[in-house]
Amino acid sequence: MKNWTERNHFAGLDWATDHHDVVIVDRAGQILEQFRFNHDASGWELFRNKIKAFAELAVAIETSSGAAVEQLLQSGCTVYPVNPKSAKAYRHRKAASGAKSDLLDAWSLAEALRVDGQQWKALAVQDPLLQELRLLCRDEVSLIEQRTALILQLEQALAEYFPAALEAFDDWTSESSWDFIQAFPTAQALSQAGKRRWEKFLHTHRLARPQTYENRLSIFAKAEEFCGTEAVSRAKSRLALALVATLKTVQKQLREYRQAIEELFEKHPDKDLFGSLPGTGPKLAPRLLSELGSDRNAFETPQSLQCVAGTAPVSFQSGQIFKVYLRRHCNRHLRATIHLWANLSRSQVPWAQQYYQAHRDKGQSHACALRCLGQRWLKILWKMWQTGATYDADLHARNQQKHGSWLLTLNPKTA
Repeated sequence: MKNWTERNHFAGLDWATDHHDVVIVDRAGQILEQFRFNHDASGWELFRNKIKAFAELAVAIETSSGAAVEQLLQSGCTVYPVNPKSAKAYRHRKAASGAKSDLLDAWSLAEALRVDGQQWKALAVQDPLLQELRLLCRDEVSLIEQRTALILQLEQALAEYFPAALEAFDDWTSESSWDFIQAFPTAQALSQAGKRRWEKFLHTHRLARPQTYENRLSIFAKAEEFCGTEAVSRAKSRLALALVATLKTVQKQLREYRQAIEELFEKHPDKDLFGSLPGTGPKLAPRLLSELGSDRNAFETPQSLQCVAGTAPVSFQSGQIFKVYLRRHCNRHLRATIHLWANLSRSQVPWAQQYYQAHRDKGQSHACALRCLGQRWLKILWKMWQTGATYDADLHARNQQKHGSWLLTLNPKTA
């Protein structure tokens, strides 16, 4: 890669679904080329032919991932992602009137790269294994969100015609609950089935625990006392069965995703490092690895990682006014993972629970206290990531003693 002082050509690419606009400028800001091309094979071939005259072209684009970024990297360009909010500010710098067009957006990005780009960080070519792992983990989360939406729809349908089912089962992420709806789609069908079939269902699905068994049987016996009318039951039971069938399909795909993710995670050399973190487990460890990657230069300090993860607050100071805000512009996939990890770590690491509780005692919300805990965990993770060391609880305890951590004042025996 050329040094910044050796670069003579800068481009801005305003991307869209079916076409892209490009403006190329020289070091003096003179526009050398501007054109539009389609997002297809012939369009990208046109782009590559156009940029042949500009060796090692630096390109600014308003995203850090996606098909356009992949094509730019494959074309040999050095890609600089720009935050959408920053891109808007750069456009206003060029057009204070508020004018907007695709070419203006591309030109403002090219000019921003020319003027300010020496401080920006270019995208590195991603490791194919990590790229696949990251996409699988993010898509898995999307499927989980779809499953949650389907479960909420199912619960709403049951509330309208079959409230006894909601009373008998409280975990609707469990396939046994879905099997119950398929076996007894309405309150009438449940009553007609009789006690022997109820007992068989509960035993077959390992739901015959003493603390819930008799209660469920009594709920089944009274199912028809309060339920929807016959017309409502026929209509809503059809919806419930459709939702259950869809849920089972999604669940099957989630199992396959989980298997593929675990196989890729086992192939990565950092699997032991991330797997050693308390609370991550088989689901969160691959997500953390995929979001951080393998490039140790990506985050030069713990603070840079904390900012990208969204745990570091944003400060605002003007005159005598000073405020602190939640950081919203960050890697939201990483932030969600850190939130879950921090919460799960509380049950496995005594100091994590103490740290969380100390912030709760200050009046902070559950989410805020977890962000503070995640901020502390990220500092530990960054050091592990840089050195390649796995998590060592004894080493962490010794470091707390050495540096006089305030956690020791809460409970010296377990901090």
